[in-house]
Amino acid sequence: METEYSTFGRHVAVDTWGVDFELLNNADWLQAQMVEAAEVCGATVLSVQSKQFEPQGATVLVMLSESHLSIHTYPERGFAALDCYTCGETVDPQLAIDFMVSVLKPETFHAKKLIRGMGELQVETPEIKLAELVK
Repeated sequence: METEYSTFGRHVAVDTWGVDFELLNNADWLQAQMVEAAEVCGATVLSVQSKQFEPQGATVLVMLSESHLSIHTYPERGFAALDCYTCGETVDPQLAIDFMVSVLKPETFHAKKLIRGMGELQVETPEIKLAELVK
């Protein structure tokens, strides 16, 4: 008996600017934050891959049962490109993005949200809610 799953998904992408070089150039730290971001939004982490580039830069990919979370950094420009795509209604990718923006503390950021799997792609501008992080 095949189960029919909803194709509905949300894909939030954010470009962050003015982020500290050291944060963007630390693949291990970024990986820890990304796994926490996935947990914050209620996603199930299946695997994680990260790559520290020379002379600088990092990429972290978090494969989720519900899709993925990724970051690509350019520390010399203070730039990071983040995105989180989740399928279904239960996991909200916005929460993962909000968490990452909160820990990266960029000077500026630009975000868009795609509604996917419903026919024509819908583009929205999400509100980023910065979390008060308890450290």
